[in-house]
Amino acid sequence: MQASECCARPGRRQSDGRDQVMVKTVNPAGRADKASQRRRRHVRVRNKVIGTAARPRLAVFRSSKHISAQIIDDNSGRTLAAASTEERDLRAGATANVAAAAEVGRRLAERAKEAGVGQVVFDRGGYRYHGRVAALADAARHSGLEF
Repeated sequence: MQASECCARPGRRQSDGRDQVMVKTVNPAGRADKASQRRRRHVRVRNKVIGTAARPRLAVFRSSKHISAQIIDDNSGRTLAAASTEERDLRAGATANVAAAAEVGRRLAERAKEAGVGQVVFDRGGYRYHGRVAALADAARHSGLEF
């Protein structure tokens, strides 16, 4: 038995020695800025989480005004389903709160079901699993997606 066979877990990929390298930007105080720190965390997450056709990746992006999520098959490079607060009918209300994130999660789960996706791996995008990110994930889970 090879080492890669005994240690492999579904939804995780083994390092092939070509992991992404992240350049750190610093602020005037000499510390890494928040965006740079988030990108570094996201690289660490992406080195472990990969979406397949059987279990695609649910990727989250959060800005100060909006939140969006996509279900991605990394093997083929295709987006299978997507939802965002930037959609016309969601823009009418508040877009940067927990309720809006939960609505995005519900819509994403519905669209995933239509695309034939039932199981996903969650990619929090370097963000803390808290607030809007957690609300989106919980709403998608309650609407039928299995993480």
